[in-house]
Amino acid sequence: MPGIKRKKARTTKRWVAGVTTDSTHPPPGLFTEKAATIAQVVASKKVSPKGPGSGMRMLTYFINRAGRGLSAKRRAELEKAKVLLSKRIDRAKGSAERKAA
Repeated sequence: MPGIKRKKARTTKRWVAGVTTDSTHPPPGLFTEKAATIAQVVASKKVSPKGPGSGMRMLTYFINRAGRGLSAKRRAELEKAKVLLSKRIDRAKGSAERKAA
């Protein structure tokens, strides 16, 4: 019919599904915990050997991978964990700068 626009069919392949990594090792069920617990665990050297920045990337990746399947409540808790982790990273940078001076 003229004048009717059709949506393009969404492809089933997504970039995030093809990503494989072995640089971080979060315990099973970690992302169902409270924000403070998530931030503390992903900042640890045991889970993120390269430090809290790596944990932040892992958390962001998890949120992106979950996509629309993530409930609003769970997404809010994960975003809160990102804020807590960001503050932790900022504090670590501040103390490192003071030591260098």
